[in-house]
Amino acid sequence: MDWSAEGEDARLFVISVAAELAGMHPQTLRQYDRLGLVSPGRTRGRGRRYSLRDIALLREVQRLSQDEGVNLAGVKRILELEEELAVARRQVEFLRDMLDPGRRVFTADPAGTVVADRRRPAADTTRATAVRMRRLLPGPSSRQS
Repeated sequence: MDWSAEGEDARLFVISVAAELAGMHPQTLRQYDRLGLVSPGRTRGRGRRYSLRDIALLREVQRLSQDEGVNLAGVKRILELEEELAVARRQVEFLRDMLDPGRRVFTADPAGTVVADRRRPAADTTRATAVRMRRLLPGPSSRQS
């Protein structure tokens, strides 16, 4: 099996190895799992399997807890907020892509109705039938203060 194909998310490490890599006791990993701070994969026999991403997260939990003095409830909230921020950033990137001047925003369906186009343009030939919108909102220079 090629483990490199899954990268950081490949669930390779049993709890003892993960604990050693993270510089923690295995019982600490079990506690973090119970608290929902780090959720490792499971084998059919319910054994925990940790990825490189999980180990990096364990180290971050330890850093926040020990170096920054944040309690585990606070660590959990920080991790939740970081995930929410990552989701929001992906949404912003999606919306920026939608506003890209070279991107088709609207197109005409076979009946001639203008509809939103959520696909990426495949080739320059598709641009001829697209209705382009350079800007959906007025730019900062056109707004009154």
